[in-house]
Amino acid sequence: MKCLILAAGYATRLYPLTENFPKPLLKVQSKPILDWLIEDINSLGLVNEFIVISNQKFYQIFKDWAKTKRQNVTILNDLTTSNETRLGAVKDIQFAIDALKIDEELLVIAGDNLLDFSLTKFIVYAKNKGTSCIMRYYEPNIEKLKKTGVAEVDQNDKVLCLTEKPLEPKSNYACPPFYFYKKDDVKLVKQGIEEGCGVDAPGSFIAWLCTKTIVHAMEMPGKRYDIGNLESYEKVKEEFNGIN
Repeated sequence: MKCLILAAGYATRLYPLTENFPKPLLKVQSKPILDWLIEDINSLGLVNEFIVISNQKFYQIFKDWAKTKRQNVTILNDLTTSNETRLGAVKDIQFAIDALKIDEELLVIAGDNLLDFSLTKFIVYAKNKGTSCIMRYYEPNIEKLKKTGVAEVDQNDKVLCLTEKPLEPKSNYACPPFYFYKKDDVKLVKQGIEEGCGVDAPGSFIAWLCTKTIVHAMEMPGKRYDIGNLESYEKVKEEFNGIN
């Protein structure tokens, strides 16, 4: 299994902190966000390579960071140079699949989120289900639901429908940017793009995929910290105490 970390954004809402520095390497409790993520995932021993997809602006910074890691870390450069010319998350995923000829299970995660529980629980869940999987959590705030992916699920966790940023959310299950693709579904990313799935939000591929095959959604057993702006970064530095 490989783990693909999406880190090609420009984090303009975090300026000046991220004007010349990538958000996933900002420190929380004296450790970069990416270190929290890969050390946790690596503890399960199932990931043979961590792939960080960056842009031209931050590529060398990520390369220098990777040299300090004991894990097998590969840094990819999607060659974009600005927020206006970015590829979008789904095209970045396909960029990595093509560049590295990925033909195995793939864990795809955003590089700017932290969780207070271990992502290994999600990997085990997906392995047990034998399908591609997402995560979900109950969000009571309708305005927040309008800004994220929203899933409808049945009593067995099967995803019936996933909609990115719906004007009228049909459930209260919000979906954070953590995804498990089984091997056969990795091959379908290109088809999803060709058939017109959205490419900006990573959940757009899952929204398409669940119309083609079975996808399950694990209910999150803890809290997610989304670092989107300066205020949320200060909040996570105060509240986050590590991964349980």
